[in-house]
This record gives sequence, C-alpha cells and structure tokens, in this order.
Amino acid sequence: MTGDPGLDVYATGEMLACAASGVPFEVVPGIATAVGVPAYAGVPLRDAQGTDVRFVDARTASDRCWTEVGASDGTVVVSTTLDSVAAAAGELVAAGRKPDTPLTVTVAGTTTRQRTWTATLGSIAQTLKQAKVLPSPEGGRPVIAVVGERSAAAQRDQLSWFESKPLFGWKVLVPRTKEQAVSLSDQLRSYGAVPHEVPTIAVEPPRTPQQMERAVKGLVTGRYEWIAFTSVNAVKAVREKFEEYGLDARAFAGIKVAAVGEQTAKALVAFGVKPDLVPSGEQSAAGLLEDWPPYDPVFDPIDRVFLPRADIATETLVAGLIELGWEVDDVTAYRTVRASPPPAETREAIKGGGFDAVLFTSSSTVRNLVGIAGKPHNVTVIACIGPATAKTAEEHGLRVDVMAPEPSVHKLAQALADFGLKRRAAALEAGDPVTRPSERRPGARRRRSTT
Repeated sequence: MTGDPGLDVYATGEMLACAASGVPFEVVPGIATAVGVPAYAGVPLRDAQGTDVRFVDARTASDRCWTEVGASDGTVVVSTTLDSVAAAAGELVAAGRKPDTPLTVTVAGTTTRQRTWTATLGSIAQTLKQAKVLPSPEGGRPVIAVVGERSAAAQRDQLSWFESKPLFGWKVLVPRTKEQAVSLSDQLRSYGAVPHEVPTIAVEPPRTPQQMERAVKGLVTGRYEWIAFTSVNAVKAVREKFEEYGLDARAFAGIKVAAVGEQTAKALVAFGVKPDLVPSGEQSAAGLLEDWPPYDPVFDPIDRVFLPRADIATETLVAGLIELGWEVDDVTAYRTVRASPPPAETREAIKGGGFDAVLFTSSSTVRNLVGIAGKPHNVTVIACIGPATAKTAEEHGLRVDVMAPEPSVHKLAQALADFGLKRRAAALEAGDPVTRPSERRPGARRRRSTT
C-alpha cells in the first residue's frame, strides 16, 4: 500500500477476500503520505499552540467537506493531483479561506525526485505555470498540498532538510568493482544522491598462482619481517589464499603489517589483523614510504618484505623499499581486467548527459569506463581522487571539476558534496532555481516532461 493500509481504499476489500478464503493476514501500520510527505518537505503540521489539522482527499471531498475546512483556520492537508491543485485552492477560497493563505505543493514526496513549490491559495496556478510544471502530460501525478501559516516560505527555508541536501537528486556514476562501490554508494545516498554502480574493473586470480603460494608459505615459516598491503583487493587475495590452506589471522604473528590507507586498514581489521603502519600523511605508496623505517640489521632479524599487489601496479613502493635497504618479494596477488560493457541504457545515459556526476577513483577506472561505455557528456561533473587520475581524465578530453583533498574515496565523495553545496548556494544567491547538472543539457527538461 502507499502510506498506511488503513487509509487505502482497496485494503479492506483485499483483507475481506483473504478472510473469506481462510488466508491468515497481518496489517502492518505505515506512515500516511499525508503525514510523511510534509515531514520530508519541511512543513510541520502542528505547533505548540495545538493547531487543528484537517485531511482532505480532493477526489472524494464533498461540498460540505470543503465548507468545513474553508471555515477553519487550522492546517489543511490536501491529497490531490498536480493539475487539480489550483481547483482545490479555489474550493478553499470559495469556502472562506483568504487568497493570501500560504500553500506548499509537493510532488514525488520522500523520493529523490521530490520537488516542492511555495505559493498562496491565490497564486499557486500562476506559480506552477511560471515554473513550467503545468501544463504537462504528467499533470495527473499525485501531490500533497499543505495549506496554513506553517507552510510559509520563511519557515520552509529553514526546515527543508531533505531537498537541501548537497547532492539532492543527483544521479552519480560510481565506476568501481562491485565490492568496493558499496560503502561509497551509502555515503553518496547520505548526501541525497542516487548512486549508479558500474563495474569497470574485474578482479581475477593471477595466471600463475605458484609465486603467491610460495610467498604465503614463506609468511608462515618466518621468511618475512614485513607484509605491505596496497589495496583492499590485496587483502582479499591473501585472505582467500589463507582460507585455502586452512590458515587465519594468527599466521601474521611476529610479522609487521603495513596498509597503504584507511580502507585497506579497515579490510585488515575485518580479517582480524591490526596494521602496525598506516601513512600519517598522504594515503598512497609515496605516503607509506615516508613513514617506513629503513632496514636496521641490529633491530631487524629479517630483511625481507612481502608485497602482494596487482599485476598493473606501479614500481614506486618496490623502488622505495629497496632504497631503504629492504629486500622485496614483489608478488602478483591478483589481476585487474576490464569489465564487460554496461547495458545500452547506461551507456546512452553516460554519453548523453543522463548522469549528474561521475567519480573516478583511479586512472584505470577512467580508461576502462571510456573504453567500455564512452566518454561522459560535458555537462557531467567529473570528480577525481588525485592528480594522477585527474591527468588521465584530462588526457581523455574530460574537464575535471572536483578533486579530493587527499586520496581517499570518502574524501572524494565529501569533495563532491561540497561542490554541490556551493553550486546550490550560488543558484539561491542569484535567485535562480536549484537544478541538477544533467538538467543543463539541451532538451533535458522537454524529455523529462514526457517520460
């Protein structure tokens, strides 16, 4: 049911049908749309003075109903459709409400396509016309209208918590491996965005697993002083090899463990291993080297480091460790290959400007996304995790709009949210409507109105 079953016109009939057939049923109370939508629109229905609240369904309201609510000075919540709002406002004015009574109209309430207009009973028709909302083939869409002083624009500016989120309604492309995209997508949702995960990289085992097998056995037999993890995938690869041999985190006893950044460290903690070294500065191979101690034959009984990593990893860390006096077993723990192309609909949205932003978390995600799906449209906001990724994006003809202050996926999402917040503030200051980047593409409004 939409909202609460007790207010649904068909719920009772369905329950009676179940009862007649001897089918047990339960009724789970829900939040009525007439209450939930105003809460999401930032329109309180009552205040400390205990204002009377009336609920009206415009489709079934009688003349007597309109007369009663028109004579009241309480809040009126009207369930109606977009193209019938003005008629409902007219009924209230005819019944005695003043034309200058504040009114809010919310369409697609509680979803990331929610939109609210503030007007008065006398001006709502003109407001919707000026906003180019009406006339429209979508005029039959249900809306919730709230009439009363608590829906005044001045109050709503401060109480509109949902639509004012920094990335509200933005469709954001997350081109990562499926496993890596989950926490990033959750963070984007907290900013009001709609994440769309498109795997661009598939992780596969190395073609020759013998080198990895020898290294893991050496880990158990005391061949290494350190093991350095440069990615979540490296942790996953070693963990899977451990499980294959019946080992667990206890095999790391006596071995120092390094993690290149916070996400890799979290993956190790989930494995039961607390890393001894995580960069205090930049979360990268260079940052790890800045904190890595040089080999000291007095204090370090073993001079060897186990480095499980991807087949396409750079040599920065290996060269730096050797310079610090360490011997390095540089082992391919996994291969990264280009994923299969996304569905045609997604490819068209990428190239046609259907996405508001795309997050690039590595140079390979840039190359692979362009390779499997095409270049993002120029209205799409491009956000990159660091200078190297930004350079790759620019080499592919993309304009970089946002860059993370440090190489972290969560800092990248935060940077995009800050960008969205500034963009929103600039629009409000200029007196312009707040729009999403994808609404800037030619014909965007026209196409949206007919879908």
